[in-house]
Amino acid sequence: RVYEGLDEYFDANGDDDLWLLTTKAAHTYTEADLSRGASLMFGRETSGLPEELMQKYLSRTIRIPMKPQARSLNLASSASIVLFEALRQQGFPGLMSRGVLSIDDSF
Repeated sequence: RVYEGLDEYFDANGDDDLWLLTTKAAHTYTEADLSRGASLMFGRETSGLPEELMQKYLSRTIRIPMKPQARSLNLASSASIVLFEALRQQGFPGLMSRGVLSIDDSF
């Protein structure tokens, strides 16, 4: 869902289990407890999330470890990394628990 702004988002969802992604966080995404479900908030690739929002939820800011000379990761890549961690912590609900390999003797 797309929201017109932060106020509309918070009115609809509150701030339970909210995690903010920023390169400035002290803790990494693997330290966050995403096992009960989570709302993950990412900012724009160019500017990130508003500073005042990160200050308000400082204890819920997390980052993806990167090399010091890297400015940031692509937004889609960042979302994929953290979403996969959330699914992993939840035991991959609704996903195939194992693949099936068909053996082909033609080699």
